[in-house]
Amino acid sequence: MLQIEIETVWRFRKEGSPQSVAVMLGVLSEIRKTGKITCAANDARLSYRHVWNLIEQWSQFFGTPLVETQRGKGSKLTAFGEKLVWAGQRMQARLGPQLENLAQELATEIKPFLQQRPSVIRVHASHGFAVSKLREFLDREPGIGVDLRYVSNQNSLISLAQGACDLAGLHLARGGLRDQGVRACKEWLDPREDRVISFVTREMGLMVGRGNPLNIHSLQDLVDRKARFVNRDHDSGTRLLFDQLLVLHKVDESQINGAQQIEFTHAAVAAYVASGMADVSFGVEAAARQFELDFVRLLTEDYFFVCRQAFLETEPMRRVLDIMKGSEFHKAIAALPGYEATNTGSVHTVKAFLSHVGTVG
Repeated sequence: MLQIEIETVWRFRKEGSPQSVAVMLGVLSEIRKTGKITCAANDARLSYRHVWNLIEQWSQFFGTPLVETQRGKGSKLTAFGEKLVWAGQRMQARLGPQLENLAQELATEIKPFLQQRPSVIRVHASHGFAVSKLREFLDREPGIGVDLRYVSNQNSLISLAQGACDLAGLHLARGGLRDQGVRACKEWLDPREDRVISFVTREMGLMVGRGNPLNIHSLQDLVDRKARFVNRDHDSGTRLLFDQLLVLHKVDESQINGAQQIEFTHAAVAAYVASGMADVSFGVEAAARQFELDFVRLLTEDYFFVCRQAFLETEPMRRVLDIMKGSEFHKAIAALPGYEATNTGSVHTVKAFLSHVGTVG
């Protein structure tokens, strides 16, 4: 299937034509990770001399050094170099899913005019690491296309009910908030037509700086420590879950510093904390580990997909289930921190699903 990629372009303009910083950001990121310019050169597939010239040129452009080198101790980024890297990572984390949605919309519009028309599976689900991983596996399958749109928990079920998608994502917290989640999704599930597919479990909690400098271990600590918080957008399932947790633990949102500061993905809030612009955020463990943050677990979520019985019996969906049940996919999920493939690919009736999820604590 035709795939479209839309990338962000970050340029600086200073008394002349704009200069793209994309290659430089990759170089700086690798130096930050390894402390070696040689590794950055290998990663960028450039010569050591070329990379060193880039560093010098950009340092002159900004009027301040980007990299510090010490004989026998390798290289490290200056404070300004660090700021550039984190700004780039925040930008990618914030815009990436939105650009993926736009690219998919364009591909869907173009597809009817092409001769090759593979079977397309329309997936509406909240943004998450396991969902992205499933898409990677499906993209390798010949004859199958994936139309993946990132939407909120409830909107995905509405899309399924209205026939706008084939697979709808659904994540439910374990413990005291389970019943609320079940009640919210129940009205959109058709016991006769719908089937529920187990996918993964994921750990949710607080992302904090390495070493947890403010000693944050609970939601009340956000208030008591006067921590700078960055929240998720109001339409996200994670924001709904966080708001429910605040009510459950009797924490007043108005007392949280930065509760109205929002980002749109797990990775974006993690990047916000990692760059030092906030002290703490709420999301999945995988995002915290991606940005080398510490993680304070608060609860476990079960992630499911919902589809129509008729679609479940199609050849494309049978191949999706084969992928979910396969050892290679399970191995990929196990590599995501905080994720676990639990009964992945098993199918349930709505009645069996509702009776089971209500008992998981």
